[in-house]
Amino acid sequence: MDEAPYGTENGSERDPAYDLITMGRIGVDLYPLQTGVSLAKVSSFGKFLGGSPSNVAVAAARLGCRTAVVTRTGRDPFGEYLRTELGEFGVDARWVTPVDGLPTPVTFCEVFPPDDFPLYFYRLPKAPDLELREGELDLAAIRAARIFWVTGTGLCAEPSRSATLAALGARGAPEKVATVFDLDWRPMFWADPEEARIHYRAALAHATVAVGNLDECEVATGTREPRAAAEALLAAGVELAVVKQGPKGVLAVHRDGTVAEVPPVPVDVVNGLGAGDAFGGALCHGLLAGWPLERVMRYANAAGAIVASRLACSSAMPYPAEVERVLEGGRA
Repeated sequence: MDEAPYGTENGSERDPAYDLITMGRIGVDLYPLQTGVSLAKVSSFGKFLGGSPSNVAVAAARLGCRTAVVTRTGRDPFGEYLRTELGEFGVDARWVTPVDGLPTPVTFCEVFPPDDFPLYFYRLPKAPDLELREGELDLAAIRAARIFWVTGTGLCAEPSRSATLAALGARGAPEKVATVFDLDWRPMFWADPEEARIHYRAALAHATVAVGNLDECEVATGTREPRAAAEALLAAGVELAVVKQGPKGVLAVHRDGTVAEVPPVPVDVVNGLGAGDAFGGALCHGLLAGWPLERVMRYANAAGAIVASRLACSSAMPYPAEVERVLEGGRA
């Protein structure tokens, strides 16, 4: 694998800027250790770090990036567990702070391979990660990060919405690698898709990269036809639109006219949850390395396929050698 030309100064020591800072959802994932069984009949669970932007940071760290997460947990044992897990995964947790009076979220899933993985979010009365506040953000670090990653869930409630938009607005430096908006549509967090679309448009105006599946693109743009959705995302302000099409692969369209459409990697799916987060971490890795667009997409596809072949999310994120093996023709 090529050495990634980022995160170093004079070829040896890292400079102060992070390769990637993500911002938004975090929680504890409780996954059944029995697959193909309703939660009503599951008898044992595995406990994992969860939350899309947190998993993306873990995925990128596994690939050699210097990463950090901006989020909040409850002041409880689950919050302590998440901060410890981030550290174990090599993710800086300095901006993961506790909130009094709100429990750390827990998410359960059911596992019915190959394509049915219902999620049950327990984020009441309110998730601590929606208590991110503009005045508490380290905007200098966010501004300096080579890539900054936010999600649509962060826009679903205040004060997180204002904080997310303020962080995006603070970027404003074209020399940075990317400002990524992960569309991350979770209908249970919104009363109305039209409301979401308004706030998504505000975020897209500050982003340079948009990433989403067809459902998410439809919420953001009003269309789920892949090329039309990509063009609509470009028109909304981004430079690169990445449309994940499930079994049809991924379409990436750059404002400069470059188009990459690559097929999926064959995989025996165990749990499809987390594959998109592995894709996101690998996407960041490829963008940081300055690879051609098609190579970035193939690499990200391979990383996602590896996680889809495993039960967990965060702990399933692949290392570079694993991704390279799949790219060379090995099974995910």
